[in-house]
Amino acid sequence: MQQCSYCVNFTPAFQIIAMTKPATLKEIARRLNVSVSTVSRALHDHPSIGLRTRTQVHQLAQELNYEPNKTAIFFKQGKTFTIGVILPNLSEEFFSMAITGIEQTALKHSYNVLMGQSHDLPELEKRITATMKDHRVDGLIISLAKDSKDFEHFNQLDKYNIPVVFFDRIPPQKTAHYVSCNLRPGISQAVQFLIKKGHKRIALINGPSSLLATKERMEGYTAALHAKKIKIDMGLVVSTDLSTGGTEDAMKQLLALKNPPTAIITFNDYVALDAIRYARRHNKKINQDLSFVSCANLPITHYLDTPPLASVEQFPREQGEKAMEIMLQLLTRGEELKQKGQFFQTELESRLELIEP
Repeated sequence: MQQCSYCVNFTPAFQIIAMTKPATLKEIARRLNVSVSTVSRALHDHPSIGLRTRTQVHQLAQELNYEPNKTAIFFKQGKTFTIGVILPNLSEEFFSMAITGIEQTALKHSYNVLMGQSHDLPELEKRITATMKDHRVDGLIISLAKDSKDFEHFNQLDKYNIPVVFFDRIPPQKTAHYVSCNLRPGISQAVQFLIKKGHKRIALINGPSSLLATKERMEGYTAALHAKKIKIDMGLVVSTDLSTGGTEDAMKQLLALKNPPTAIITFNDYVALDAIRYARRHNKKINQDLSFVSCANLPITHYLDTPPLASVEQFPREQGEKAMEIMLQLLTRGEELKQKGQFFQTELESRLELIEP
């Protein structure tokens, strides 16, 4: 009976895989008739091992494709050189820019990054945090889900000596390590910018009340109006849950006002895109009948035919870099910092950036 070509080729392929399997310390020791500890010290060029033995061990290790057992090394050092990162949604350009900053800084210091997405769900955030702990990450960097209010799952990581650094979306805890962008000055600049363009009915589409950034936006908005002696109309302040439907509901409220706004400041660029689309569907000429200013200053807005007039820069990449820098300090000086009760709390100052269509 004639064999199929598949069967003929399969066995040699399997044999090749088996033959090229990397060797272990035990295999090298057996072939050279020395102890495993001698092989280990020779590979690390320990002075207690003679030159001839060291040379033989290195040559055989190379011939056998020996690779160090990283798991064993990590166990001995008490580190995995892995940092866990949890983001609300990696598809958002803001967070993809932040992870670039985190990864590049991590790689410079020989750390790897393990990613997780909460999709803005607090329960999923808790589950991913537990998974990160089980995978023995050395530290955790996180931007909170929009409705996160319980932070005990992060506090529990202290029992396992896993430091946590928050960025952008941070908890209302004075004892937290964090990096954020102070949005008050940027929002105030946005209001002043619109006033100079002749607008007095300026609306704010703000975010979920659970986020500190929502409070900052409101403070910047009211401060600028007070400074210009413009009466604050709370009917012009609405909120969105950051979904398309939530933003459309906010726009519906604003456009239904007896005296609707002539300009709108949105929570971020994604909210601006949804708001602009809604306004167009209702026959509004963008930046003529209704002007927009957004937050985040993401590159995508620069490719729109009618982008917002301006956007508040929040420095996502820089936030990621600084979060990783803080993490490295915690990993190298953790116990020392605990004894001193020192916490890293870094704030970048937002600023308004004009957008050229």
